[in-house]
Amino acid sequence: MTITPTPLKDCYIIQPQIFEDERGYFFESFNQRDFEEQTGIRVDFVQDNQSQSSKGVLRGLHFQKGAFAQAKLVRVVKGKVLDVCVDIRKGSPTFGQHFSVVLDDIEHKQLYIPRGFAHGFLVLENDTIFTYKCDNYYNSASESGIIFNDRTLNIDWGMPDSQLIISEKDQNLPLFDTLYM
Repeated sequence: MTITPTPLKDCYIIQPQIFEDERGYFFESFNQRDFEEQTGIRVDFVQDNQSQSSKGVLRGLHFQKGAFAQAKLVRVVKGKVLDVCVDIRKGSPTFGQHFSVVLDDIEHKQLYIPRGFAHGFLVLENDTIFTYKCDNYYNSASESGIIFNDRTLNIDWGMPDSQLIISEKDQNLPLFDTLYM
């Protein structure tokens, strides 16, 4: 697998080596030893999550606070998403900056998102299956987020707001400035 740093500190794109033949394909989706050797980051995943969504569904921007912060390794099993992460670590050289990448079931790229990041994704194809590994358990009391259309972050989701399908909970998330400025 090839691991490439993104413009955000400690955030990486993972591109697996895909082996294809007349039977189909095979790839190693994660190798802890290789990941640690290439990034210097030790991560132990303890929880896997999966969602299925229709085109236009936007989930996020979510994060867990304090002792329940989570690093994530995200990927698409079926379909396509625009994946977005935001560095919310005060003191980080990339604090307040975001990064986006298209993840799909063709290239099988993954995104490693460290603790201290908000994360969200926009579904670009119907019946998309999105999965992610977490290095910490979910805790509802530590759940938080930032509104998807925050003007300070100025994220280009590539789709008009009128076409987005967003939960009521996500529509009422706070602004970045109210949390961090």
